Amino acid sequence: MAIKIEKPIVSYGIKKPEDEETKEQREQAKSDKAELTEFRREGNVVHMTETLERPEELIGSTYKVKPPVADHAMYITINDIMLNEGTDQEIRRPFEIFINSKNLDHYQWIVALTRVISAVFRKGGDVTFLVEELQAVFDPRGGYWKPGGKFMPSLIAEIGEVIEKHLTKIGMIQSPELDEHQKKLVEQKRAEYEAAQKQKDAFAKDKDEDNNSDNGGFPAGAQLCTKCNTAAVVMMDGCLTCLSCGDSKCG
Repeated sequence: MAIKIEKPIVSYGIKKPEDEETKEQREQAKSDKAELTEFRREGNVVHMTETLERPEELIGSTYKVKPPVADHAMYITINDIMLNEGTDQEIRRPFEIFINSKNLDHYQWIVALTRVISAVFRKGGDVTFLVEELQAVFDPRGGYWKPGGKFMPSLIAEIGEVIEKHLTKIGMIQSPELDEHQKKLVEQKRAEYEAAQKQKDAFAKDKDEDNNSDNGGFPAGAQLCTKCNTAAVVMMDGCLTCLSCGDSKCG
């Protein structure tokens, strides 16, 4: 069909696909975007910001830490806040931490550490990275052994272990428990080692009890396990095997 042009052409333009959108389509897109924003706001995602006010009452736990290198014990208190209380999405999350001790030599870094950790807790999100960061701190003077044969590279690392214990307690970290097969393997290896090392004389039982009393029940002379930090690694069948977590150098 021919179209007669009666006026001179002074300009031209290229028609784009978006120009064919109707007003109703643009309004529908705007409405969908608003619904998506509202869905995200009311979803299960927890957003904790600096505007979150501290409730008058918080629930928490206090842990006692008494390293052998210190004269006084430290008491670590972690308080939690309940989110979505009274609903099916009710969860418990850490909100603040306090460390008290009679020893004032560490007062400055204790105050700084608790304020930084509390700020991270209140920010929300995944705070489990704190555990790994704190446990990676080593004391240049050397670490110490805890009762039970577990090695702590520093006092900061033990604070990280306390936080890990608390986060596991409230469900933020899954407990690294051995499965049934691993438990049976560890029990079998431990029984084999004890049977091989058992003395035949009448004093064998008393000697074993004395040797194992200070090492968490593991054989005397056991090496430190690099996986679980427990002195429970022994030589079995030409291979270093941990009697605590089952880790073996031979796979």
